[in-house]
Amino acid sequence: MDFSLSDEQAMLQRTVRDFVTRELLPLEGEVLRREREGQEGITRAQVRELQLRAKSYGFWGINTPEEYGGANLGPVMTALVMMELARTFIPFVFGGYADNILYYCNEEQKQRYLLPTIAGERVSCFALTEPGAGSDAANIQMTAVRDGDEWVLNGEKVFITNGNDADFAMVFAVTDKAKGAQGGITCFLVDRAMGWRSSYIPTMGEWGPAALYFEDVRVPAAQVLGEIGQGFRLGMQWIGQGRWIYAARAVGASERLLQMAVDHANTRVTFGEPIAERQAIQWMIADSEVEIEATKWLAFHAAWLAEQGQDTRHAAAIAKLHGATMANRVVDRVLQIHGGMGFTRELPIERWYREMRVWRIFEGTDEIQRFIIARDLLRGYTKIGALL
Repeated sequence: MDFSLSDEQAMLQRTVRDFVTRELLPLEGEVLRREREGQEGITRAQVRELQLRAKSYGFWGINTPEEYGGANLGPVMTALVMMELARTFIPFVFGGYADNILYYCNEEQKQRYLLPTIAGERVSCFALTEPGAGSDAANIQMTAVRDGDEWVLNGEKVFITNGNDADFAMVFAVTDKAKGAQGGITCFLVDRAMGWRSSYIPTMGEWGPAALYFEDVRVPAAQVLGEIGQGFRLGMQWIGQGRWIYAARAVGASERLLQMAVDHANTRVTFGEPIAERQAIQWMIADSEVEIEATKWLAFHAAWLAEQGQDTRHAAAIAKLHGATMANRVVDRVLQIHGGMGFTRELPIERWYREMRVWRIFEGTDEIQRFIIARDLLRGYTKIGALL
């Protein structure tokens, strides 16, 4: 059992960390200033410029199949990349990427949606969540009624990432209520030009999701993604593939925060000596390190299972639950160690504090992860103490 990185993995880690250090960390001060003034921290154009710059480092389509010009690095290397990118709060992802379910496009759809998205010419959003159907995704109410060669969509979606920027959405709607979720939900590719609109949802963090509104939006029958009635399966495939990624992000962000705490503890002097000499501070640092390391290996294990083509649902639920709760504990400790300065907006700690809170909600709440884990054990899907 070898826990060391291969030469290729170690080189990838160093290269991404170098990119983050050179290109992203210097932007943090300006982004914080702009956000304090109520402006957009970083624009879509700036992100696009950074993505093209990253392309010169060789980072383009890190999980895109080679036939589409990507590197197809695989889950384990993706976990490494996400850990490194999460060391900054700058909302950046490498370009050349498309949502996994877009690969179900037919040939005509690929030309209009998949390929332009990979090239960065189009922006998509995943529209499943509704006001009354968050964790209970099978309970969506948006309807799609067939009318000749078109479907007529009516309903509302909420908390949609990229919903305000997207020019097309992957929209899930009920096409046959009698068949339930497994056969009665269909996914549609819906251009904004077809008539849906969006509005910004203010949150306690800088993440700005959208509400999407569909009022008699007419969508050609050719816009069905995959097969009629198979939308719920696609939706769960989209959600399930990313849960362990949030554990990886939690590791990177928490490592950066913990280093800030260590540096501050060694330089902040009270009553004649650094606060690093105080046992209360030492225990917060020690507990954080233990929890970060545990999350790291939970994330790598789930990623490894994905790379082997095995079922990751149980491992991903464990990693996501532990990672999200861990990151919230770590940022709270780091803020406490910094005292009053940690509470100000001069440092990025309070920003991370606000941002990390949503990690326990989206892509499956803590409660949903606990439900999955307990269900797997109680029904015998997963054996306690099973041999690896």
